[in-house]
Amino acid sequence: MTGQGEAAPIRIIVDADACPVKDEIFRVATRCGLRVILVSNSRLQIPRNPLFESVVVAKGQFDGADDWIVEQIGVGDIAVTADIPLAARCLEKGARALDAKGRVYTPEAIGDALASRELMIHLRAMGEMGGGPPPFSARDRSTFLQRLDDLIQAIRRSRR
Repeated sequence: MTGQGEAAPIRIIVDADACPVKDEIFRVATRCGLRVILVSNSRLQIPRNPLFESVVVAKGQFDGADDWIVEQIGVGDIAVTADIPLAARCLEKGARALDAKGRVYTPEAIGDALASRELMIHLRAMGEMGGGPPPFSARDRSTFLQRLDDLIQAIRRSRR
């Protein structure tokens, strides 16, 4: 429990089912002494570390993991998710958010990201676009690590 005026510790809350950067998150969290909560619909193997926790939300519960994340996340926390609507909900709670490729979601840009998402869904439904996103690359991993570190440092600076 934090005292009056004392900021809660930074937590990284991960939409973990399809997250390709869990190992990177563990490394950064260990180096920085941050708590990591992985939220998923099935049991995950995580390193034995008191900073790391896995939360399994009941299978078949549509958006159950997203709802759990939004209920728990707060100011000074970081959400890692590829789910743009979830990122928007986390930003509304005062958290920071980024995806596994290092794209940082901001309150100023989330509306455009949501609109682009809807357009892509529409184009795929019309058969205008096929396939999925490009493969995850080493450059994506590197960008993610840099952006995660940037967010942690920005939160720490804002608390001084």
